[in-house]
Amino acid sequence: MHGPRKLPDLVESIYDAGLDPSLWDNVVTGIRDFVGGQACGLFSKDSISKFGVTHYYCGADPHYIQLYSETHSKFDPLTVLPPHGRIVSIPELVNFDEYRRGRFYQEWMQPQGCSDAANVVLDKSNASCPVMMTVLSGRRMVDPAMKHRLSLIVPHASRALLINRAIDSKLTLVTALADVLDNLASGIFLLDASCRLVHANSAGHVLLAADEVVRSVAGQLVTCSPEANQTLREAFATRNDVTLLAARDRAIPLLSPTGERYVAHILPLSSVLRNGSERVVDAVGALLLRKVSIGGQSYGELIARTFDLTPAELRVFLSIVEIGGVPETAAALGIAETTAKTHLHRVFAKTGVSRQADLVKLAAGFSNPLVH
Repeated sequence: MHGPRKLPDLVESIYDAGLDPSLWDNVVTGIRDFVGGQACGLFSKDSISKFGVTHYYCGADPHYIQLYSETHSKFDPLTVLPPHGRIVSIPELVNFDEYRRGRFYQEWMQPQGCSDAANVVLDKSNASCPVMMTVLSGRRMVDPAMKHRLSLIVPHASRALLINRAIDSKLTLVTALADVLDNLASGIFLLDASCRLVHANSAGHVLLAADEVVRSVAGQLVTCSPEANQTLREAFATRNDVTLLAARDRAIPLLSPTGERYVAHILPLSSVLRNGSERVVDAVGALLLRKVSIGGQSYGELIARTFDLTPAELRVFLSIVEIGGVPETAAALGIAETTAKTHLHRVFAKTGVSRQADLVKLAAGFSNPLVH
């Protein structure tokens, strides 16, 4: 057994374990040595099934740790748990003579050379399965000195476990959000107030690698359109959710050097993700970028129903959006340019726009995932 650690050093190591759970194995050894026991462990026990699992331990044979989980956790004296933070020995929980005649003592404690243990509930965040600490005292009984030393540790261990739980909860949420973003076909870019790239999903990294419609220049997201860049800088620089929300419904059309059309939308992240911080590295909003594709039948039917377009007018509408010009549309549809122009003017009249670029924005708005 190592010599007992000084309390300040032990407390420091406990909070280190609060940030890094892998350090608990070393911490329970320090607690055992400080308190003066034979073994120490952190475990949880289901209050209904009485099934117990030891998470970290020292000073006990792994065979008995396995036995506890498989069989003996249902026989231990902790059938009724003490209040949170209160340290109790076995005689305070059950009749000691009866306990010594029972299976837990005969089959689990005695073979390890132990008779008593100090027990304390450290975390009741999960009321049905709290986390506890136990220090096996060996042959001697738990005395007031052991309880006092353990009481110096309990508040710090309890808080460290809460830190573990909070960090784990945050990491779980972040991982889930990252998985959701990475499974989206649209490129997602989280940007700070200077349009510097804070994070990109998998589709976003593909777009950056293509280096056509967007790129990263000295860490700043830059599109292929100077006008779009100006719009983004003005929207994100405000750090204002109202401004970003106003920009949300605006489709930002982008045309790559190869002639492929993309559309971008702005989404504010609000204080939920920024957590009120004013650091310039924090993301203030997201840019959603996707390639314009209007091949779906239901998509075209929705546009046609909304603006009362005839089948011929809808074909011209979709062709203008996908191909981009009257001559190209006429050639693609096999009609005269004058016919294409006639249908286009009717589309303008019915939709209330007057430019082909506005048709692209209008079409993109129908598939904007941010508009309900």
